[in-house]
Amino acid sequence: MNSKAMKESAQYIESKLEGKPAIGLILGSGLGVLAEEIEDPIVIPYKSVPHFPESTVSGHKGQLVAGRLEGKQVIAMQGRFHFYEGYRMDQVTFPVRVMKLLGVEELLVTNAAGGINEQFEPGDLMLIEDHINNMGTNPLIGPNDEEIGPRFPDMSQAYSRELLKHARKCAEELDLSIQQGVYVGNTGPTYETGAEVKMLRTLGGDAVGMSTVPEVIVAAHMGIKVLGISCISNMAAGILDQPLSHQEVIETTERVRQDFLSFVKKIVKTLP
Repeated sequence: MNSKAMKESAQYIESKLEGKPAIGLILGSGLGVLAEEIEDPIVIPYKSVPHFPESTVSGHKGQLVAGRLEGKQVIAMQGRFHFYEGYRMDQVTFPVRVMKLLGVEELLVTNAAGGINEQFEPGDLMLIEDHINNMGTNPLIGPNDEEIGPRFPDMSQAYSRELLKHARKCAEELDLSIQQGVYVGNTGPTYETGAEVKMLRTLGGDAVGMSTVPEVIVAAHMGIKVLGISCISNMAAGILDQPLSHQEVIETTERVRQDFLSFVKKIVKTLP
């Protein structure tokens, strides 16, 4: 946890911004379209920010977009970093640390995930009520800086109940049918086997993906309120008799684009 690097990144980004962002957005596979809705956008490629890694996954643009969304000052990550790309956990979560220094108090994390719950269908949006860290590691391993967060942070409300309630109310007002459940974070890059999916269902998982958990742990460590939304892009292995592909993930997120956009915009617009 290099606080000097964090400060240098934040200072560079701040020098480009016109307002102070209160809301951070992390946009997952195929969901980066939300960044195109930001008004008066200031685009900052990751490669230009000191100490930032670069995104290597197709469907992830690899830039910060700051500006106004529904009248609120936001900063969005259009594309995130993943452990499976070969980054260390501190690199994967570094942008969340920088967002906090920029003034972000609330973070909206999105991802594309495989449905484990057999009641789900591809195209469903699922509010994340909790997660299972199945990555075999933790971004907080190593020395702890007490000024940034406690050595042993509480994770009982890593996903803000207040924001969950707010998001459910927004869905009702939009007449949008949404799911709610537990997200399991695996390292990837392989999709799960049928046996693994069966195991995760037994453990209480509703959806599975390869991101989100590290960023949420770090956000909780720094006292940022989190709302998580998964787009169920496919049913996990063993549920349907068909192979899984990244192409299918992108196609499903394209199909639900409108619902996703109107849902997130409504959440941001009416945030208390």
